[in-house]
Amino acid sequence: MQGGAFAQFVPLILIFAIMYFLIIRPQQKKLKDHQAMVEALRRGDQVVTQGGLIGKVQKVKDDGEIEVEISSGVTVRVVKATIAQVLNKTEPAKKG
Repeated sequence: MQGGAFAQFVPLILIFAIMYFLIIRPQQKKLKDHQAMVEALRRGDQVVTQGGLIGKVQKVKDDGEIEVEISSGVTVRVVKATIAQVLNKTEPAKKG
């Protein structure tokens, strides 16, 4: 009887393994990539917010915000986590 009880749980274990590799793991990777993108934001990067605004980063603040210039002389404060995409990266300053 012990083998029969274990055999009943095998399909559940397989379903969980499939769910992990097809759903959970890709979502975790996507979240990790987004966090890395947000942490790499610098002044001069052109970004798209989740609301669809396109602008250039003017200032990166430590409290999870950035200032984005959406038009000449018009800057808005944006939460870093709402950045959906970085269109143009600025080149890092060369040392030496």
